[in-house]
Order: sequence, then C-alpha cells, then structure tokens
Amino acid sequence: MRIIFVVSALLAVLVSIVLFQTDHADLAPVLLIGGVGTLAFLVRNIKVLSGFSFSLWILAAVIASLSYPHYFLNIGNFNTKGLIVPLLQIIMFGMGSQMSLNDFAGVVKMPKGVIIGVICQFTIMPVIGFSIAYFFGFPPEIAAGIILVGSSPSGLASNVMSFIAKANLALSVTLTAFATLLSPLMTPLLMKLLASEMVSINVLDMMTGIFNMVILPICAGLIFNLFAFDTKKAGSRLIQVGAYLLIVGIKSVLNAWGGPGSLYEIFIADSIMFVALPIILAVVFKYLVRKDKDFINRILSFISMFGIAVIIVVITAAGRDSLLDVGFLLVLACLLHNVMGYTLGYTVSKLLGLKEQDCRTIALEVGMQNGGLASGLALQMGKVATVGLAPAVFGPLMNISGSSLASWWKGKAVKE
Repeated sequence: MRIIFVVSALLAVLVSIVLFQTDHADLAPVLLIGGVGTLAFLVRNIKVLSGFSFSLWILAAVIASLSYPHYFLNIGNFNTKGLIVPLLQIIMFGMGSQMSLNDFAGVVKMPKGVIIGVICQFTIMPVIGFSIAYFFGFPPEIAAGIILVGSSPSGLASNVMSFIAKANLALSVTLTAFATLLSPLMTPLLMKLLASEMVSINVLDMMTGIFNMVILPICAGLIFNLFAFDTKKAGSRLIQVGAYLLIVGIKSVLNAWGGPGSLYEIFIADSIMFVALPIILAVVFKYLVRKDKDFINRILSFISMFGIAVIIVVITAAGRDSLLDVGFLLVLACLLHNVMGYTLGYTVSKLLGLKEQDCRTIALEVGMQNGGLASGLALQMGKVATVGLAPAVFGPLMNISGSSLASWWKGKAVKE
C-alpha cells in the first residue's frame, strides 16, 4: 500500500513540473507542495530514507512560501520577521539544555582535534564562501550572505550527523560548543575582513547580536539543565551561576557601550530573562515531570525543527524576488560551499594525522554551519531579504547532504 502512495506522490511532482510549462501553471504549486509533503510523511517510516523527512518538509514549506509569499509575510498586522530572533533563541536554549560544562572539557581531553577543528571551522568555510561569492559574481548583499554562512560556527545538526556517521560524538559536541563560544569574536571579525566592501559591518553590534541570540540562550539552557537534571552540590551550582552572570555582564557592557540604555538596567533585565527564569522553569519542570529528560528533549527537538522551518519560510517569502533572480546559481553556490567544507575538513584532518573518526567529525563540523545564527544576523542588519537568502538556502541543502554523507559513513567500517 505504501508503494502506491509513494508512486502517486512522485507522479504529482512530475505532473506539477509539466504544468509549470502550460496555461495551467497556477495549479502546479498545489500539486508540487502536496507531492513533496506526502513524500516527507511517507519516508519517515522507511529506515534508509527517514533522515530526509525533515528536509522534504522544509522543501514543501519553501515551495509554498515562494508560490504564496503573502501568506507568510504577515499575520494580521504582525510582521513575521519578528519571529526570527525569538525562535532562534528558543532553538539555542534547547541546544544549551542538552549540554553541560563537561562538553567544554573536551578541549583538555582532545586538544589536537579541537584545535584543528576550530582552525578549520574559521578558515576553510569563510575563505570558500568569499571565493564562491567572487567567482559567481553575485550582487553584493547576496554575496555577503554566503560569506556570513561561512563565518558562522557549526550548529547542533552536526552533532546528530556525527552520531549517525559513527564519528567522534564527544569531539563533535566539544567543537560545536567551543566554536559557538568563539563566534561573538570570530564571526564579526571575519565579516569585517571579507565582506565590509559588500555591506556595512558594525562589529560591536554584531558581537552584541550574537551574545543576545546565541550565547545567552545557550547559557540559559545550561542553567536549566544544571537545576533540572544535574546532581551537583549547591556550591558547584553557585559557582556556575556566577560564571553565567559574568557572561551576562560582558554582554551588558557591550550593549551599553554600543547603544542606548544604562548598564545596570540591561544587566538586571538579562539576568532575569537568562538566569532567574531558567532556574524557575527547571524547578517547575522537575516538580511536574520528575526528571523525565527524554520528555523535555522530545519537546525541544520538535520546537527546534519547527523553529528552523519557520525561519527558512519567512526569509524565503521576504526575499522571493531576489531568490527567483539568482535561485539556481545560489543553490549551486551553497551546495558547492557545503560539499567543499566536508571535503577540505576531512582532507586537512587526515593530512594532520587525526584518526578516521575524528576526520569524519571535523568534516561534518566544518561543512554544517549554524544557518539560524546567520539568518538572525541578517535580520539585525536589516537585510534579511538579501543577506538572509544564503542561510535560508544553505540550511535545507546542508541537512540533505549531511544526512546522505552520514548514512554512507555509517555503512563503512572505521579503519585506523
């Protein structure tokens, strides 16, 4: 029975492609969305293809936003661009809630892998992004978006792919954590160096934005995890909370230095939002569900996937006209950027004598970027419809290529 539905879905996709060339082109998007959506629903129960389900849902949503952008730009009088930063913060909170300070301890346990991985992360992808943007001759703001993707740290998806690929998961988690920690410094500096002739880059604003969208929500997630699941003594918890308050203080200084508002008011507001509130949520959660970590992980995973989908759809709808102008070339450029990241990350790691598992890990860490952060920064720059296009395209492609590579590696024995 399932094969009948799969064939019907594929037929709907083929018919829609034909209809685009006829006088009935207005019917094509409906068939295409229905066909791709049906495939997304069906493949989740097929073991070898289940990893593509999320990417197909994203593809269906992107087609819908390209075909009917007015439905995705506003909800009543509310501009949907306003959802991007809050959703990104929720995604980063979810990432932090599944981490602990032990994830940063890998710097001591695996120094060679971490150093090579971080250097590759912040050299290979920015340089490739700049080279591709220059070679393809994109308009300046779209070119800057490609560089922005390359200058961003790796995302949580790389950890999932490392697990599937039988790579070094501990190294993957440590690299993601460490690259994210460095991103407030590295991403703005790389953008200033490589993209300042394409768009105006305010390093201080970008640093503050990364703290607000990524670092503080991750800290909030770490605090939630500390009080909901960790069994550390009160003294250890107090030291960790003090460290997170110090990070809040750094962000508050940057915020007060670069814009309006008093340092004291900013610090109090951020402390309530990113420290006190997560502690309260952790205590309530602990009381209600009694340390059922799998339950909260499932909820946060669903919210994260939904949030990523909404961000991509909103950016696609906002930048529809620009995307249609450079659509095929931008897809090709992002795919090339992604694949070259995997290839060079693996090759450099191999040449430097790392184990096979570590090479796979670094390849995935280098090739898979935090597109959500890049989208949030594009919004902060006021250029989500142009600079934000590359992150929106890169995200789905990254998931498709990453899951394909991870599945291929899964079937190949690790040889040292």
